[in-house]
Amino acid sequence: MAIHIVNVRRAFGLLFRDLAEVIHLEEGKFANHDFESWREVSGLRADEKRPHDDWIRAVNFEIQVPRVIRLLGFDRIPTQTLHLSRRSVLARDDNVCQYCGRRLPTHQLSLDHVTPRSRGGMTTWENVVCACLKCNIKKGGRTPREAKMTLMRRPARPKRNPILMLKLSNPKYESWKTWLDGVQWNLRFGQ
Repeated sequence: MAIHIVNVRRAFGLLFRDLAEVIHLEEGKFANHDFESWREVSGLRADEKRPHDDWIRAVNFEIQVPRVIRLLGFDRIPTQTLHLSRRSVLARDDNVCQYCGRRLPTHQLSLDHVTPRSRGGMTTWENVVCACLKCNIKKGGRTPREAKMTLMRRPARPKRNPILMLKLSNPKYESWKTWLDGVQWNLRFGQ
C-alpha cells in the first residue's frame, strides 16, 4: 500500500538505518534490497546508466536513487495534506492561463484571485487561478465579469495532488504507477 512520498535524503536515511528496503523491478519481477545489496547492485549497473535514472555520488562509490522503498514497520499512516501554493495551482491548471487559454512557462504566470482580495476574496482553491501577466494586469482589481473576461473553467479543489499527477506523467517515475494507480488518497486540504 502506498503510504507517503519522501525525498531522496529521507529515503537513504531510512535505508541506511535498516528501517526500509528498496523495491526494484528486475527482469519482470520485484526484488527487495537492503542498503548494502542496493549499493552492490548500483555498482554493477553504474556502467549502464539509463537516461531516467538518478545517481548520488559518495566519496568511494556511486549509488542509484531508488524510486520505491518499503517500510519494514510503521505504527500509523501519515496524514496527507495538500497545501494551496503557487506551484500546486499552476500544476492544477496545467500552466494554462484561465482567461486567454495560453500555456506558458511558470515564470510568465501569476496567481489571480477571481474575487479580488480588496473585495473580500479569500485565498482558497475555489478563488485562485493561474493567469498570464497580461491577463492579470488587464483584470486588475475587478471581477472577471466587470473586466469582460471569462474563465476557461471554474476553479475547484483538486481531488488528487496536482504535483503528484504532474510527476506521474514523467517517465522517470514510471515505476510509481504500479503502486499509485487506483489509490485514493485521503487528502486534508490546507489553505
